[in-house]
Amino acid sequence: YRVKWERGKGSSYRSSPLLLQETHKVYRQKLEEVTSLQTACSSSIHRQKKTLRDLKHSLQRCKPRASPEEFALIQEISTQIKERQNAFFDMEAYLPKKNGLYLNLVLGNVNVTLLSNQAKFAYKDEYEKFKLYLTIILLLGAVACRFILHYRVTDEVFNFLLVWYYCTLTIRESILISNGSRYLGIQLALVSLWHP
Repeated sequence: YRVKWERGKGSSYRSSPLLLQETHKVYRQKLEEVTSLQTACSSSIHRQKKTLRDLKHSLQRCKPRASPEEFALIQEISTQIKERQNAFFDMEAYLPKKNGLYLNLVLGNVNVTLLSNQAKFAYKDEYEKFKLYLTIILLLGAVACRFILHYRVTDEVFNFLLVWYYCTLTIRESILISNGSRYLGIQLALVSLWHP
């Protein structure tokens, strides 16, 4: 019985790395397929958007001299163009895109696109927790610096923490914005900092 168990155990250990290698090989193939599909979708959307822009400009030029029937047709086509552009916007939310100027300066040419709704919501939730916890810490730090610790060193440490917090917020919000979120938090914070 013991020899039988040892044989079973040994074959299990030998087959496990082989199974892992095969799974990893399939994963890499699928990853290459996904990357190829992303590139194909992105370039196709880019071409379609250019075609729609050209069509929209052509329709704008035709509007002034159009008859009432033609004008109604132009309006209908314009509505369809807007619907198509919205559909492209939704599609692009799940495709990698180039970073904005700020993220390129800070992170370089790194893809920060989150490709699933679950990942986007998880990142957004983590961002909100980060803001909450750091706001509480900064509030306690401000009170401590004002009433308890009257030293230049503690003021400098607190100011460094504030700068780090706002820089981190800016980067995280830029990542959220590049993934389709509409955040104005850092802009409001900067306005409050610069307001006398």
